[in-house]
Amino acid sequence: QVQLVESGGGLVQPGGSLRLSCAASGSFSSIYAMGWYRQAPGQQRELVATITSGGSSNYADSVKGRFTISRYNVGNTVYLQMNSLKPEDTAVYYCNARGSIVHMPSTTNDFWGQGTQVAVSS
Repeated sequence: QVQLVESGGGLVQPGGSLRLSCAASGSFSSIYAMGWYRQAPGQQRELVATITSGGSSNYADSVKGRFTISRYNVGNTVYLQMNSLKPEDTAVYYCNARGSIVHMPSTTNDFWGQGTQVAVSS
């Protein structure tokens, strides 16, 4: 009933750029924030960037100045522009939405996309 569809991942050389997109659809009642997380093999999932419905953004220290998160509220779409990519950015990137569904409008949960692979290698 709820779906987060991601696109834009791929293989790039160090110093290159990628733009990730995520569209949230389905039985959402409210979406308070959306964001991107990443997970490398054998490691914990970590926050990359988030943006609230009011436009306030938050970034991990490791991506500040290189990544930019933006949101198109009308379509519940979030973007992540990634510039100056480094090998350590290699991970599966997951789209996240924090909000509620129509079936449980008073309960806030986190919803996740399927993940898209980003590989930075020469």
